[in-house]
Amino acid sequence: MKFADPVLLAVGLLVAAGLAGAAIVTGRRRAAALAAAGVAGGRARNGGVWFTIGGLAVLAIAVAGPAATVPVSRAAGTVILAMDVSGSMAAADVAPSRLGAAKQAALSFISAQPGTVDIGIVAFEEGGLEAALPTADHATASAAVRRLKTGGGTSLGDAILASLSAITHKAVALRRDGSAPNIGYWPSATIVLLSDGQDGAEPGTGPQAATTAAAAAAGKAGVHIDTVGVGTAAGTTVRAGGFHLFTALDAAVLKSISQATGGTYHPASDASELNGIAASINLRLTVTHEPLPLAGAFIALALALLAAGAVLTVVRTGRVI
Repeated sequence: MKFADPVLLAVGLLVAAGLAGAAIVTGRRRAAALAAAGVAGGRARNGGVWFTIGGLAVLAIAVAGPAATVPVSRAAGTVILAMDVSGSMAAADVAPSRLGAAKQAALSFISAQPGTVDIGIVAFEEGGLEAALPTADHATASAAVRRLKTGGGTSLGDAILASLSAITHKAVALRRDGSAPNIGYWPSATIVLLSDGQDGAEPGTGPQAATTAAAAAAGKAGVHIDTVGVGTAAGTTVRAGGFHLFTALDAAVLKSISQATGGTYHPASDASELNGIAASINLRLTVTHEPLPLAGAFIALALALLAAGAVLTVVRTGRVI
């Protein structure tokens, strides 16, 4: 237990101790006088005094602002929504389009989060583009999502690195040899990556080396990456740069990323499944220690002791004091 003002506690307890000392001396003198007069039971009259002194001592504790620290589990931390805005996300195999459905899902996810969760947005095409730093102002994150448009290629590795930069508030890049950097430990941070998995690799071969290294950096830092597959395995064609290109969901890439970081892959082949990701993605609980004010409880106890002292005094002496 801690006290906001230990000085007041010390002064109050000294006063109570002084009153207790005075009560003892006075009680002994009264008992001696009554004994000399042949009257017994004088000590019983002091009961009300001791209740009153006890009440004053407890009141001194209450005035000093006592508080206890208690562990509280709550959903807290940082979530980065990494949104794929590459040209393939314009495909309409998920209505109204892959990006349109992903944006709707992201907005639902944001609205479902408590105020204790900071949310940031990273839009990625070829090179990660940080759109909004993590903030408790969820309206800012929602506005950033609504502004997203498709364009360019895809680099899942850069998206992960940009997300880690947003979490740590410093630039995160792979080392010259391509290995994962050490960025510290961020266990209360989660990256939710919404993408069709197009990463320049052949279907089924898994993510490229840079994406693997970026995922390893996240895993080393304790950051889980939950991936959300947007699109269908059957795929469709999309017009890009005057050409019609075939594009399909590459779930293997997204599964590899989530598995490397202890996260989960969430398939979403239609808009209804995408809208359910807010409930399917579980944020980790962090245990924090918060102060619990105890002044009210001590005041209640003090009032009870003072009331008991007053009642005993009236009953046994016929006087309030």
